[in-house]
Amino acid sequence: MILFQILSDALVAYQTIIIINIILSWFPSVRDTGFGRFINAISEPYLEPFRRIIPTIGMFDFSPIVAIFALQFAQYGLFSLARYLM
Repeated sequence: MILFQILSDALVAYQTIIIINIILSWFPSVRDTGFGRFINAISEPYLEPFRRIIPTIGMFDFSPIVAIFALQFAQYGLFSLARYLM
């Protein structure tokens, strides 16, 4: 049970990092700081496959939203697995 809670917390933390990355994209000067580069380095490997599949519409990139939904789906699956094993 503790392992599932740790994995769930990690998924929530990663969702938060992706949301921070979305907010930083609105402020290019902040994105060029050390903190912005760190957040980008952590989130970009996960977001990049979604960006290849989902095209941008105008200047809007919806791939982070789909990536967050995928993480939430994984978290739901993790909870279902934990309930099944308990």
